[in-house]
Amino acid sequence: MEYSKLVAVTGLPGLFELISSRGDGAVVRSLDDNKTQFISSRVHNFSHLESIEVYTQRDNVNLVDVFNAMEKDGSSLPDSKDNDAVKKYFEKVYPEMDFERVYSSDMKKMVKWFESLKKHNIEIKLTELPEETEEVAEEVKEEPVIEEKPKKRATKKKSE
Repeated sequence: MEYSKLVAVTGLPGLFELISSRGDGAVVRSLDDNKTQFISSRVHNFSHLESIEVYTQRDNVNLVDVFNAMEKDGSSLPDSKDNDAVKKYFEKVYPEMDFERVYSSDMKKMVKWFESLKKHNIEIKLTELPEETEEVAEEVKEEPVIEEKPKKRATKKKSE
């Protein structure tokens, strides 16, 4: 399973692997119980973990950066039910986080998601984009645009 295929679904706990998507929703598999189901996009929103950013005191950072800091720290994770313990944990692990804009419920989700990723041995990394080669733009000679008036269409008279 790849990190790039993981999504969070509003209103549902845990993480899901995106199996396929359609215009009206997506087929996902829960990481918790391996249950595959269709989720309607009329009721729920999907967020790819790769696209989630976290507020910091400077620029926003990708969730991967926070997960990597959590992994690098190596200390035990706090009880996700204890708001104070979770906040203290993130103050130690990622002190640049903007704690006024990142709610405790968001920090709790990050702890739960990190536990789930570690439990399923999912490598936490962003998908690498292919490097774009720089192309030298050719000079384009601009020619004046001459507007033509539309020609009147001949209309047929109905024969009576």
